[in-house]
Amino acid sequence: MSNNQFKPGELYSFITGKASIAVARRLQKNFKQSGVDITIEQWSVLYHLWKLDGQSQQELCNATFRDKPSITRLVDNLEKLKLVRRVPSKEDRRINLIYLTDFARKMQEQTMSLANQTLNEALHNVSAEEVETCKAVLQKVYDNLK
Repeated sequence: MSNNQFKPGELYSFITGKASIAVARRLQKNFKQSGVDITIEQWSVLYHLWKLDGQSQQELCNATFRDKPSITRLVDNLEKLKLVRRVPSKEDRRINLIYLTDFARKMQEQTMSLANQTLNEALHNVSAEEVETCKAVLQKVYDNLK
């Protein structure tokens, strides 16, 4: 028996992640209003480097769920903005490790604060229990499809 409880018009919206897109748009708007001149995609790469600096481009692909050409383009643009630098791996010179610059490290606090502000805006009038239920359901969906 099917567990699909969506009407035909609802399924597309569910799959495309309207809420996710809305949060990303709001975060981009909050960045722009605060003078932070990076995209959400660039920020997602920086976020993973703030967690663990010196990752390979392949590790960033895995962490951000992006393909190699997308990460290459993002890292290229982050390099132009003087936010990251590529360093050839000492073990395998075919691999570049991506390191944050001091300028990027200084952006962490402000951008994380803006991200938290955005999440607070998004979760206004949403209870902690509802958030936990949503996280659990989305984790199950992800686990079913990975």
